[in-house]
Amino acid sequence: MTTISLAPCQRSLGDPDISYPLWPPLTRGCPRTSSDAMSYPLEIDYDYTRVTSDFITGQGRPRSGLDRWAPLLPPLAAPGLGEGGTPLIAIGDGVYVKDESRNPTWSHKDRLNRCTVSAAVAIGAPGIVVASSGNHGASAAAYAARAGLRCVVLGSSELPPAVASFLSAYGAVVLPVGTAHRWPLTERIAEEFGFHPVSNLTPFHTGHAFGAEGYKTIAYEIAVDIVDPGAVFVPTGYGELLFGIWRGFTELHRLGRLSRVPRLFSCEPAAGGPLTAALRQGLPATEVEVADTEAYGIACPVNSYRGVRAITGSGGRALTVDDGAMHRAQAELAGQGLWVELSSAAGLAGLRTLPDDEPIEGPVVSSSPSPRAPSRSTRSTTSTSSPATATTRASC
Repeated sequence: MTTISLAPCQRSLGDPDISYPLWPPLTRGCPRTSSDAMSYPLEIDYDYTRVTSDFITGQGRPRSGLDRWAPLLPPLAAPGLGEGGTPLIAIGDGVYVKDESRNPTWSHKDRLNRCTVSAAVAIGAPGIVVASSGNHGASAAAYAARAGLRCVVLGSSELPPAVASFLSAYGAVVLPVGTAHRWPLTERIAEEFGFHPVSNLTPFHTGHAFGAEGYKTIAYEIAVDIVDPGAVFVPTGYGELLFGIWRGFTELHRLGRLSRVPRLFSCEPAAGGPLTAALRQGLPATEVEVADTEAYGIACPVNSYRGVRAITGSGGRALTVDDGAMHRAQAELAGQGLWVELSSAAGLAGLRTLPDDEPIEGPVVSSSPSPRAPSRSTRSTTSTSSPATATTRASC
């Protein structure tokens, strides 16, 4: 029974023929394919020939948490907090909500930060640094505290009260920094003090190579409960969550555990929609103006190439939803006893605004990044939710 990571290297999304050693984690994307005009992320590769036939059933491994999926994750060097294993809540008509608010800091970000903080522990970093004014920073601080690492959070001067409470309790150093200065300061702290950066450092979001791997576990858990989901609706900012879920399903299909990869639907605020714009223009990434929207957790001005890969690779589609549609989806979820902040309602809103003639065969899954709130989904769907606020170029 394999319970250790089967990851040998990092691979470029810009050119899959280019790979790098697993260590050190490359936090600025692929050095050989990226430029000032475009940033290509990395993914982690695995020796899939060594994955055992009981990977989904997990006999002999922990029954919950990311440790259950250790073979297809980067080395989990940091101790966990019981992240993952969140329930699917049926809300009628074959629709399910993947309630990510059950994670330790109420956020899907806990899956990401178990992996990124593990990278910091493995390379012997004295601490981590993160640019975030929301759930990403709170989650990173929790996992740093658990691992005995220091944590510096670069955020706005007006942190949400819940986030400020988290950070204070975890002993993080919080520095109020203007948005334009957060990422240069992140790099300086990393270079001068050796703190490991666990948030994005590039104009077109690459994020940490290990981070999106944690989101694959959402797909694994869905596959345990639903045999063959037909589609997944994902509230989308920079696209890390979208990509991670798609990666998880593609791996299960590759291993013969699923008969198909479900279609992925990204659900962005109509006030921006960079992924939608990039796909429409046939670009790997683009930048858009972001108008006012209450869905601040996923209102991002740029997309990551990760999102393009997820949509095109799954035969899915990019959707935009306005605040009114998200409010209606939010009210629908509240009627089922599930309170979500508006960003988390984007997935269900996307599903509800899908044309009736759009073919979806089988259960639909929806996922979302938001504060103490499950996400959305309908027509035989699943959704994820969590406490979330996101900042420009931090990770949605």
